[in-house]
Formats: sequence, C-alpha cells, structure tokens
Amino acid sequence: MKKYLIVALATLALSGCISTQQEQQEQQQPQTPPPTTAPITTVPPIGTPETSGQPPVETIPQPPKLQSIDWSATVQPLVAKMLKADGVQSGSVLLLDNVKNSTNGSLQTGKITDAMHTALASNNTFTVVPASQLASAKQAMGLSADDNLVSRSKAIALARQVNAQYVLYSDASGNVKSPTLDMQLMTVQTGEIVWSGSGAVQNQQ
Repeated sequence: MKKYLIVALATLALSGCISTQQEQQEQQQPQTPPPTTAPITTVPPIGTPETSGQPPVETIPQPPKLQSIDWSATVQPLVAKMLKADGVQSGSVLLLDNVKNSTNGSLQTGKITDAMHTALASNNTFTVVPASQLASAKQAMGLSADDNLVSRSKAIALARQVNAQYVLYSDASGNVKSPTLDMQLMTVQTGEIVWSGSGAVQNQQ
C-alpha cells in the first residue's frame, strides 16, 4: 500500500513539473498581435469642377464663316455674253472703268474691275483702254484716279477723251453681302445700249 502511494505521489509531482514548464514556455513566447486592416482612403476623381476647385471650362461658339464673293466666276459669264452681242464691231476700242457701287454698304469695286479686265484680257473683239491712258484722261477731266463713273453721260465723255468707240458701264446694286451686277455696253457716238446683262454674285466654294 505504501508502495502505491509513493508511485502516485511521484506521478503527481512529475505532472506538476511538466505543467509548470509548459506555462513558462508559453510566457516566454512573444504574443503575435492580431492583424490590423489599413483604412481605405477614397481618392476623388481628378479634373471635375467639384473636386479640383477649378471653374468649369466654357465652350466658346465658333463665329459663322463669312463667305467671300468670287468675282471672277461672277464676271466671266456676263463678259462672254457681251462679246457675242449682235452689232458689235470687232476691233473697236472699249473703255472699262471702275464699277459703280449702288449697294447698301461698302464694296471693294476695285476687285470687280480687276476681274473684268482679266475676263477681257484675251478677247479678240475689243481693245481695252490701258489703265495708264485712262488715268491720264481722268486727270485731264479733273477726276481722281479711283473715281467711279456715277453716270452714263460721264462715262461717255471719258470714252471720247480716249477715243473709244464703246463703253462698258457696270453697277453693283442690292444687298452688299449678295449684290447684283448689272452691265451695259453703250456706243460712244450715240449713247445707244447695244447689250445689257445682269447676274447674281457667285460665292467662293
């Protein structure tokens, strides 16, 4: 009986030592902290007026494109018809002066006159009075070089000064943005209108 008691006490003592060693090992081991989750930061979108602090960009409307007149395309058909007019004597001298502006605004008549000179440059019907001779005739009559022919009688008087047989009298009228060009071919001797024509202007494409 005493022998069993000694064995039991020894067993309890041994188990107590093992428990004490396990507790000491657990205390010596560092405790791992629980995992932490980083806070999620929401990044605002870049470039929006609400978050960037910049005022919204305003869209500037484009101004309407202004159409320019194609005087060459406007003049050539009229000149072609005039050169085929009945009763015109081939080889005659023709006076071509600045176009009269009768529109409701400012019109660069010099461009029309230049287009008419170009259209008549290679014709075989008329010999156009040179610009230098026309300027001298205007000076002799007390007119400025860029003076527009304001009347048919004035045009005929200038044509007689340069010994021309015909006068091409031209007038732009109506709305300055889309005028109508009128032409009249007159004889210097009698003032008779042997041909007349008109046409709306052509815009550049």
